[in-house]
This record gives sequence, structure tokens and C-alpha cells, in this order.
Amino acid sequence: MQHQKRIILYALITGAILMVAKFAAYFITDSNFILTDAAESIVNVVASAFAFFSIWFSARPRDINHPYGHGKVEFFSVFLEGALIMVAGIIILIKSVYNIFYPHQVQELLTGAIIIGITGIINGLLGFYMIKQGKKMLSITIEGDGRHLITDAVTSAGLVLGLVLIHFTKILALDSVLSIVVGLFILYTAYKLVRKSVAGLMDEADFSMVDEILKILNENRKEEWIDIHNLRAQRYGNELHIDCHMTLPNYFDLTRVHYEVSKADEYVNKFAHIKTEFFIHADPCIPQCCYYCRMPNCPIRSHEKTMDYVWDMERVAQNNKHFATEPSPVLQALNT
Repeated sequence: MQHQKRIILYALITGAILMVAKFAAYFITDSNFILTDAAESIVNVVASAFAFFSIWFSARPRDINHPYGHGKVEFFSVFLEGALIMVAGIIILIKSVYNIFYPHQVQELLTGAIIIGITGIINGLLGFYMIKQGKKMLSITIEGDGRHLITDAVTSAGLVLGLVLIHFTKILALDSVLSIVVGLFILYTAYKLVRKSVAGLMDEADFSMVDEILKILNENRKEEWIDIHNLRAQRYGNELHIDCHMTLPNYFDLTRVHYEVSKADEYVNKFAHIKTEFFIHADPCIPQCCYYCRMPNCPIRSHEKTMDYVWDMERVAQNNKHFATEPSPVLQALNT
């Protein structure tokens, strides 16, 4: 967690320095295009400040009011960042359209382009680093802040291109046209951030994460684990919470049931890329389970094993653990 705080703090300090540089470039050139980029840099500083707060808050231990911890505050941070980027994009579009009809003279464009180019390179390098670290640490806040910086770097690249073209062609309208293109890109990036944050707040299933968990369970599947169903997953910051039902032989005593459930938890946390908390409800098997049960020398088997299948998202998500009767040949074919 300290590493995450340091990364956000670096981004905050860097953003503040680059914001000053961009406003200096605006005062030198009197370019509205540069002004929009400078205004967006304010968003960077505000977003990084809130990201720093969310990292600190999400690290707080669980309490009575927050039994799952405080990790979801990171989704609020990403939502705020996406919303601020969206506002910046809308302002850029409005200002650019206005400047098409009411252009004004600018000066020292090459000097401004050099300053903005340097800020863009710094933001791009820092953004790629934060995205890489965010994915590594499973921090949506750091990854989101990194994508914001990449957006700012792309904006700066478009700005530099516009300033150079205007300098050599003397066509002032290019400033506004390129601003509109960059503004649309900013809005698209903002949409993706807001969409991702809302998905997390609404506990939308992270299929890639759940598929990884199921792959681990399938690869380490024990003969005693007859079935898994009614699986649901929720993500809280850099932790994943899963509850599911596991069907076990009905002649197991409580100690054996606890052992098998603990092994499933142990395997997942050993091999998964995210800390996972399992809540497993143990179900006793019934005769219908025999058709796909792998237990050898079962003392209560009433049917021969006739089918086998891999646990996938479609199966385990259903609250339906057993076939009511012996499966038909068609059903057997679909499950083998």
C-alpha cells in the first residue's frame, strides 16, 4: 500500500509542476488550444489528489460498518476522474467550435509547442508506468490515473501538431479542428473510465477474473469436489470476494468437509493474481450426482459415472447443482 501511495504522490507532484509549465506556455503564446490543455492539467492535479485519498482510505481495516473493507472507494475515485476528464473534453469541444467562427492571433507557437511537447512526454512515460503498476497491484485507481495521463499525453501530441501546422501554414482554423479531434478522444477515454467504475460499484461480474479462478479450480480439481454452483463474485479494491456452493460426498464428517473447503480456498489464493476471500456453502450429494461424480470406490454410488464436464462461468453461475434424472445422450454429448 505504501508503494501505491508513493506512485500517486509522484503523479500529484508531477501534475502540479506540469500545470505551471502549461499555463506559462499559454501566457507566452496566447493560444486558446494551449489554454484548454492547461485547464485539463488542473483536472490531473485534482484527480491525483482524490486518488491519493482513495488509496489511503481503501487501506483502512474492516470495521462494523464496512465488513468487506473500504476498497470500493477506488471505484468512486475512478468515477470522479472519468467525470472530470469528460468535463474537460466538453469544454475543449465547445471552445474549439467557438474558435472556428471567432479565430484570434497567436504568437511564439514553436516555443509553446516545445513546452507542451516536453510535458506530454513526461505524462506519457508516467502514465505507462502507472498503468503497468496498477495492473500489477490490481489497483483500479492507479491504472485509471495512468490512463488519464496517457490521454493528456495524446492531447499534448495533438496540440504540438496543431501549433506546428498553424505556425507554418498560418491557417488558424487548424487549431480548432485538431482540438475537436482531441476533444472527442478525451470524451471516449472518459466514457471508458466511468463505465468501468460504474461496473464495479454495481458489482458487475469481472469475467476475466472469474475465469482465472475457475481455471485454477479445474486444474486442481479433486475427486471429492463433485460440483460447484451458484457462484457469485464481488470485487472490493484489490480483493475479490466469492461465495458459492460446493457439493461433497454426503458421508463426509464436518472435519473432512472443512478440510476440502479450505483446500479450494488455499489453491485459489496460491495461484490467483488477486487476493480472494471464499465463502463456500457445502452441499451433500444426492443419487443424481452419481452421473458426473468422480469419487472412486464410493460406498453409496447408485449409478455409474456417464458424463464429465469442465466448470465454466455459465455452469457455476446457475443455482442448479443436480440433474433431476439421468441425462439424455444429447445432454451427455453437450457436457463432454
